[in-house]
Amino acid sequence: MKEFELINHYFKGRGISRRDVKVGIGDDCAIVTVPDKHQLAITTDTLVAGVHFFEDIPPRALGHRALAVNLSDLAAMGAEPTWISIGLTLPEVDMDWLEAFTEGMHEIAEYYNVQLIGGDTTQGPLTITICAKGIIPNDKALTRSGAKVGDWIYVTGELGDAALAIEARKRQLPIEATQLKRLEEKLHFPTPRVAAGQVLRGMATACIDISDGLLADLQHILNKSGVGALVNIEDVPMSPTLQQLEPVSLRHELGLAYGDDYELLFTVNDSNKGAVEARLRQYGVDPVCIGQITASVGKLELLQAGEKCPLPRSGYQHF
Repeated sequence: MKEFELINHYFKGRGISRRDVKVGIGDDCAIVTVPDKHQLAITTDTLVAGVHFFEDIPPRALGHRALAVNLSDLAAMGAEPTWISIGLTLPEVDMDWLEAFTEGMHEIAEYYNVQLIGGDTTQGPLTITICAKGIIPNDKALTRSGAKVGDWIYVTGELGDAALAIEARKRQLPIEATQLKRLEEKLHFPTPRVAAGQVLRGMATACIDISDGLLADLQHILNKSGVGALVNIEDVPMSPTLQQLEPVSLRHELGLAYGDDYELLFTVNDSNKGAVEARLRQYGVDPVCIGQITASVGKLELLQAGEKCPLPRSGYQHF
Protein backbone atom coordinates (compact mmCIF):
# COMPACT_ATOMS: atom_id res chain seq x y z
CA MET A 1 0.00 0.00 0.00
CA LYS A 2 1.38 3.41 -1.04
CA GLU A 3 1.53 6.39 1.33
CA PHE A 4 -1.52 8.23 -0.02
CA GLU A 5 -3.54 5.03 -0.17
CA LEU A 6 -2.64 4.44 3.47
CA ILE A 7 -3.69 7.97 4.45
CA ASN A 8 -6.97 7.76 2.54
CA HIS A 9 -7.85 4.34 3.94
CA TYR A 10 -6.95 4.74 7.61
CA PHE A 11 -7.11 8.47 8.31
CA LYS A 12 -9.05 10.56 5.79
CA GLY A 13 -12.81 10.60 6.24
CA ARG A 14 -12.72 8.70 9.53
CA GLY A 15 -13.72 10.12 12.88
CA ILE A 16 -15.72 13.24 13.53
CA SER A 17 -16.02 16.34 11.31
CA ARG A 18 -15.98 19.67 13.12
CA ARG A 19 -17.60 22.72 11.57
CA ASP A 20 -14.58 24.85 12.47
CA VAL A 21 -12.34 22.81 10.12
CA LYS A 22 -12.35 24.57 6.76
CA VAL A 23 -9.64 22.45 5.08
CA GLY A 24 -8.66 19.08 6.51
CA ILE A 25 -6.65 16.09 5.29
CA GLY A 26 -5.70 16.19 1.61
CA ASP A 27 -4.13 19.64 1.11
CA ASP A 28 -0.72 21.11 1.91
CA CYS A 29 -2.04 22.59 5.16
CA ALA A 30 -5.13 22.33 7.29
CA ILE A 31 -7.18 25.47 7.91
CA VAL A 32 -9.26 25.92 11.05
CA THR A 33 -11.23 28.74 12.61
CA VAL A 34 -10.45 29.74 16.18
CA PRO A 35 -13.58 31.07 17.94
CA ASP A 36 -13.77 34.74 18.82
CA LYS A 37 -12.35 35.67 22.23
CA HIS A 38 -10.40 32.41 22.45
CA GLN A 39 -6.70 31.56 22.36
CA LEU A 40 -5.06 28.53 20.75
CA ALA A 41 -3.21 25.96 22.89
CA ILE A 42 -0.75 23.66 21.09
CA THR A 43 1.16 20.65 22.41
CA THR A 44 3.36 18.05 20.69
CA ASP A 45 4.41 14.67 22.08
CA THR A 46 6.51 11.88 20.59
CA LEU A 47 6.32 8.20 21.58
CA VAL A 48 9.16 5.88 20.52
CA ALA A 49 8.91 2.08 20.56
CA GLY A 50 11.09 0.55 23.26
CA VAL A 51 11.45 3.92 25.02
CA HIS A 52 7.91 5.09 25.80
CA PHE A 53 6.05 1.81 25.30
CA PHE A 54 6.77 -1.88 25.05
CA GLU A 55 7.06 -2.98 21.43
CA ASP A 56 4.40 -5.67 21.90
CA ILE A 57 1.75 -3.23 23.20
CA PRO A 58 -1.65 -3.95 21.56
CA PRO A 59 -1.97 -1.48 18.67
CA ARG A 60 -5.45 -0.33 19.72
CA ALA A 61 -4.04 0.57 23.14
CA LEU A 62 -1.15 2.41 21.50
CA GLY A 63 -3.56 4.46 19.36
CA HIS A 64 -5.48 5.45 22.49
CA ARG A 65 -2.39 6.15 24.57
CA ALA A 66 -0.63 8.24 21.91
CA LEU A 67 -3.53 10.66 21.75
CA ALA A 68 -4.44 10.54 25.45
CA VAL A 69 -1.04 11.84 26.60
CA ASN A 70 -1.45 14.90 24.34
CA LEU A 71 -5.01 15.54 25.50
CA SER A 72 -3.69 15.40 29.07
CA ASP A 73 -1.35 18.31 28.29
CA LEU A 74 -4.30 20.31 26.98
CA ALA A 75 -6.30 19.41 30.09
CA ALA A 76 -3.50 20.75 32.29
CA MET A 77 -3.90 24.14 30.62
CA GLY A 78 -7.68 24.13 30.92
CA ALA A 79 -8.09 23.81 27.14
CA GLU A 80 -10.94 22.26 25.17
CA PRO A 81 -9.35 19.79 22.69
CA THR A 82 -10.26 20.47 19.06
CA TRP A 83 -7.84 19.25 16.38
CA ILE A 84 -4.87 16.91 16.01
CA SER A 85 -2.25 16.08 13.41
CA ILE A 86 -0.08 12.97 13.46
CA GLY A 87 3.37 11.99 12.25
CA LEU A 88 3.56 8.20 11.98
CA THR A 89 6.81 6.33 11.26
CA LEU A 90 6.30 2.63 10.52
CA PRO A 91 8.82 -0.19 9.99
CA GLU A 92 6.39 -1.68 7.46
CA VAL A 93 2.76 -1.45 6.40
CA ASP A 94 0.87 -4.00 8.49
CA MET A 95 -2.80 -3.55 7.64
CA ASP A 96 -4.14 -5.40 10.68
CA TRP A 97 -1.89 -3.37 12.99
CA LEU A 98 -2.90 -0.10 11.35
CA GLU A 99 -6.60 -0.94 11.55
CA ALA A 100 -6.38 -1.57 15.30
CA PHE A 101 -4.10 1.42 15.93
CA THR A 102 -6.32 3.89 14.11
CA GLU A 103 -9.42 2.38 15.75
CA GLY A 104 -7.97 3.15 19.19
CA MET A 105 -7.00 6.67 18.15
CA HIS A 106 -10.32 7.49 16.47
CA GLU A 107 -12.28 6.14 19.45
CA ILE A 108 -10.74 8.56 21.94
CA ALA A 109 -10.75 11.41 19.40
CA GLU A 110 -14.47 10.97 18.86
CA TYR A 111 -15.13 10.81 22.61
CA TYR A 112 -13.46 14.19 23.13
CA ASN A 113 -14.84 15.75 19.90
CA VAL A 114 -11.40 16.06 18.30
CA GLN A 115 -10.83 15.96 14.53
CA LEU A 116 -7.74 14.62 12.79
CA ILE A 117 -6.79 17.36 10.30
CA GLY A 118 -3.43 16.27 8.89
CA GLY A 119 -0.03 14.73 9.36
CA ASP A 120 2.60 12.64 7.64
CA THR A 121 3.69 9.02 7.28
CA THR A 122 7.12 7.60 6.59
CA GLN A 123 9.16 4.40 7.00
CA GLY A 124 11.52 3.75 9.90
CA PRO A 125 11.53 2.63 13.57
CA LEU A 126 8.03 2.79 15.07
CA THR A 127 7.50 6.37 16.27
CA ILE A 128 4.30 8.35 16.81
CA THR A 129 4.29 12.14 17.04
CA ILE A 130 1.00 13.91 17.68
CA CYS A 131 0.42 17.64 17.68
CA ALA A 132 -2.80 18.44 19.54
CA LYS A 133 -4.58 21.79 19.54
CA GLY A 134 -7.22 23.21 21.81
CA ILE A 135 -9.00 26.44 22.59
CA ILE A 136 -9.16 28.46 25.81
CA PRO A 137 -11.18 31.60 26.58
CA ASN A 138 -8.89 34.62 26.46
CA ASP A 139 -6.54 34.84 29.45
CA LYS A 140 -8.14 31.85 31.24
CA ALA A 141 -5.33 29.33 30.70
CA LEU A 142 -3.98 27.38 33.65
CA THR A 143 -0.21 27.58 34.02
CA ARG A 144 2.52 26.32 36.33
CA SER A 145 3.41 29.77 37.64
CA GLY A 146 0.54 30.91 39.85
CA ALA A 147 0.93 28.92 43.07
CA LYS A 148 1.04 31.05 46.23
CA VAL A 149 2.16 30.37 49.79
CA GLY A 150 -0.67 28.73 51.70
CA ASP A 151 -2.32 27.18 48.61
CA TRP A 152 -3.43 23.58 48.93
CA ILE A 153 -1.96 20.90 46.67
CA TYR A 154 -4.34 18.40 45.01
CA VAL A 155 -4.28 15.45 42.64
CA THR A 156 -7.28 14.18 40.67
CA GLY A 157 -6.77 10.45 41.22
CA GLU A 158 -4.65 7.48 42.25
CA LEU A 159 -0.98 7.43 41.31
CA GLY A 160 1.50 4.66 40.58
CA ASP A 161 -0.57 1.94 38.89
CA ALA A 162 0.92 2.46 35.44
CA ALA A 163 4.39 2.44 36.98
CA LEU A 164 3.59 -0.79 38.78
CA ALA A 165 2.41 -2.37 35.52
CA ILE A 166 5.76 -1.53 33.92
CA GLU A 167 7.89 -2.69 36.83
CA ALA A 168 5.82 -5.84 37.32
CA ARG A 169 6.87 -6.86 33.85
CA LYS A 170 10.49 -5.76 34.17
CA ARG A 171 11.07 -7.28 37.62
CA GLN A 172 8.60 -10.19 37.47
CA LEU A 173 6.80 -8.92 40.57
CA PRO A 174 4.34 -11.43 42.09
CA ILE A 175 1.03 -9.71 41.26
CA GLU A 176 -2.23 -11.62 40.89
CA ALA A 177 -3.45 -11.94 37.28
CA THR A 178 -6.66 -9.93 37.58
CA GLN A 179 -4.85 -7.15 39.41
CA LEU A 180 -2.12 -7.12 36.78
CA LYS A 181 -4.72 -6.82 34.03
CA ARG A 182 -6.23 -3.78 35.76
CA LEU A 183 -2.79 -2.20 36.12
CA GLU A 184 -2.08 -2.74 32.42
CA GLU A 185 -5.40 -1.10 31.55
CA LYS A 186 -4.29 1.98 33.50
CA LEU A 187 -1.00 1.99 31.59
CA HIS A 188 -2.45 1.37 28.14
CA PHE A 189 -5.65 3.40 28.38
CA PRO A 190 -4.96 6.53 30.46
CA THR A 191 -7.87 8.93 30.97
CA PRO A 192 -6.98 12.56 30.26
CA ARG A 193 -8.74 14.83 32.78
CA VAL A 194 -10.17 17.14 30.12
CA ALA A 195 -13.37 18.12 31.95
CA ALA A 196 -11.48 18.63 35.22
CA GLY A 197 -9.04 20.99 33.52
CA GLN A 198 -11.88 23.15 32.25
CA VAL A 199 -13.55 23.15 35.68
CA LEU A 200 -10.31 24.41 37.23
CA ARG A 201 -10.13 27.50 34.98
CA GLY A 202 -10.39 30.58 37.14
CA MET A 203 -10.20 28.50 40.34
CA ALA A 204 -6.84 26.70 40.43
CA THR A 205 -3.77 28.87 40.91
CA ALA A 206 -1.42 26.47 39.08
CA CYS A 207 -1.75 23.15 37.26
CA ILE A 208 0.27 20.46 35.50
CA ASP A 209 -0.39 16.91 34.37
CA ILE A 210 1.58 14.11 36.00
CA SER A 211 3.61 12.51 33.23
CA ASP A 212 7.11 12.44 34.72
CA GLY A 213 6.12 11.64 38.30
CA LEU A 214 4.37 13.55 41.10
CA LEU A 215 7.52 14.95 42.67
CA ALA A 216 9.19 15.94 39.40
CA ASP A 217 6.06 17.64 38.09
CA LEU A 218 5.36 19.37 41.40
CA GLN A 219 8.92 20.67 41.28
CA HIS A 220 8.09 22.30 37.93
CA ILE A 221 5.28 24.24 39.64
CA LEU A 222 7.57 25.24 42.51
CA ASN A 223 10.28 26.47 40.16
CA LYS A 224 7.87 28.45 37.99
CA SER A 225 5.94 29.89 40.94
CA GLY A 226 8.91 30.65 43.19
CA VAL A 227 7.51 28.70 46.15
CA GLY A 228 8.10 25.47 48.09
CA ALA A 229 5.88 22.55 49.08
CA LEU A 230 5.24 20.13 51.90
CA VAL A 231 3.62 16.81 50.86
CA ASN A 232 2.22 14.19 53.22
CA ILE A 233 3.04 10.75 51.82
CA GLU A 234 0.12 9.15 53.67
CA ASP A 235 -2.30 11.44 51.80
CA VAL A 236 -1.07 10.59 48.29
CA PRO A 237 -3.81 8.36 46.78
CA MET A 238 -2.59 4.93 45.68
CA SER A 239 -4.55 1.82 44.75
CA PRO A 240 -4.83 -1.10 47.22
CA THR A 241 -2.57 -3.12 44.93
CA LEU A 242 0.22 -0.56 45.20
CA GLN A 243 -0.36 0.01 48.92
CA GLN A 244 0.34 -3.68 49.54
CA LEU A 245 3.63 -3.62 47.62
CA GLU A 246 6.82 -4.24 49.55
CA PRO A 247 9.32 -2.83 50.25
CA VAL A 248 7.87 0.56 51.13
CA SER A 249 10.71 2.29 49.29
CA LEU A 250 9.58 0.71 46.01
CA ARG A 251 5.99 1.72 46.72
CA HIS A 252 7.08 5.31 47.21
CA GLU A 253 9.26 5.27 44.11
CA LEU A 254 6.38 4.10 41.90
CA GLY A 255 3.70 6.27 43.46
CA LEU A 256 5.67 9.46 43.90
CA ALA A 257 8.45 9.53 41.33
CA TYR A 258 7.75 7.29 38.35
CA GLY A 259 5.15 8.96 36.13
CA ASP A 260 2.72 7.86 33.39
CA ASP A 261 -0.24 8.72 35.65
CA TYR A 262 -1.79 11.56 33.60
CA GLU A 263 -3.75 12.83 36.56
CA LEU A 264 -3.83 16.58 37.15
CA LEU A 265 -1.75 18.11 39.93
CA PHE A 266 -3.03 21.54 40.90
CA THR A 267 -2.98 24.17 43.63
CA VAL A 268 -5.93 26.14 44.96
CA ASN A 269 -6.26 28.85 47.57
CA ASP A 270 -8.23 28.41 50.76
CA SER A 271 -11.26 30.39 49.60
CA ASN A 272 -11.78 28.19 46.51
CA LYS A 273 -10.91 24.86 48.15
CA GLY A 274 -14.46 23.72 48.91
CA ALA A 275 -15.89 24.94 45.60
CA VAL A 276 -13.23 23.11 43.59
CA GLU A 277 -13.88 19.85 45.44
CA ALA A 278 -17.65 20.13 44.91
CA ARG A 279 -17.45 21.04 41.23
CA LEU A 280 -14.96 18.29 40.37
CA ARG A 281 -17.12 15.68 42.09
CA GLN A 282 -19.98 16.69 39.80
CA TYR A 283 -17.77 15.42 36.95
CA GLY A 284 -16.92 12.14 38.65
CA VAL A 285 -13.51 13.30 39.91
CA ASP A 286 -12.73 12.97 43.61
CA PRO A 287 -9.75 15.29 44.22
CA VAL A 288 -7.36 14.52 47.06
CA CYS A 289 -5.44 17.14 49.03
CA ILE A 290 -1.85 15.95 49.54
CA GLY A 291 -0.08 18.97 50.99
CA GLN A 292 0.43 22.71 51.02
CA ILE A 293 2.56 25.36 49.32
CA THR A 294 5.28 26.88 51.52
CA ALA A 295 7.57 29.91 51.37
CA SER A 296 10.76 27.81 50.95
CA VAL A 297 11.51 28.76 47.34
CA GLY A 298 12.06 25.68 45.16
CA LYS A 299 12.21 23.32 48.15
CA LEU A 300 10.05 20.19 48.13
CA GLU A 301 9.74 18.28 51.41
CA LEU A 302 8.01 15.02 52.30
CA LEU A 303 6.35 14.09 55.57
CA GLN A 304 5.76 10.53 56.73
CA ALA A 305 4.15 9.90 60.13
CA GLY A 306 4.77 13.56 60.93
CA GLU A 307 8.50 13.30 60.26
CA LYS A 308 10.44 14.64 57.29
CA CYS A 309 11.86 11.94 55.04
CA PRO A 310 14.16 11.83 51.97
CA LEU A 311 12.80 12.13 48.45
CA PRO A 312 12.73 9.05 46.20
CA ARG A 313 14.71 9.17 42.97
CA SER A 314 13.64 11.87 40.50
CA GLY A 315 10.97 11.29 37.86
CA TYR A 316 11.34 10.21 34.25
CA GLN A 317 14.30 11.74 32.44
CA HIS A 318 14.07 12.25 28.66
CA PHE A 319 17.86 12.21 28.22
